[in-house]
Amino acid sequence: MKISVFTSALLALLTLVSCNSEPSLQKYFVENTDNKDFIALDVSPNILNVDKTKLSAEQSEALKSFDKMNILAFKANAKNQAQFETERTKVKAILKNPKYQQLMSVGSGKDGASVSYVGADDNIEEFVIFANRKENGFAVVRVLGKNMNPNNIMTLMSVLKQSNINMDQLKPLQQLINNK
Repeated sequence: MKISVFTSALLALLTLVSCNSEPSLQKYFVENTDNKDFIALDVSPNILNVDKTKLSAEQSEALKSFDKMNILAFKANAKNQAQFETERTKVKAILKNPKYQQLMSVGSGKDGASVSYVGADDNIEEFVIFANRKENGFAVVRVLGKNMNPNNIMTLMSVLKQSNINMDQLKPLQQLINNK
């Protein structure tokens, strides 16, 4: 009897999960994490390597609101330009969902970047940075946190200037940046 209750509950859960087939960045990250054309990184706040005793109250609050960053980068080359265009189009389509509110967009045809966010102005759940360059590929960065707001992000930028970034966590991205 316990097995049939468990099985029924599991089937109900799977049915509910499979009903939401709407594309999302989280699903996109999961689907492509092990793909050889992508580099996937999870970056923790300790990458900043900052002396917390030297931070102002506002800077400390901004740092506490930041949980982690997920980075997914597609490495473009001469052989995978069609796949690059397909994957870039998928990300752009996901970011057109109304839940992603665009803050800004820069660039032109083959190079560009955008910054979007999910949540309310005073309680942002995630910032999304999407940058692409035809020669190198593209990167999607999800900055996840709790009770983030635009002021926290601007303050976090000032913390970045004081930080001694631990580059070891970013080594996998060097091959994408240096790809010519």
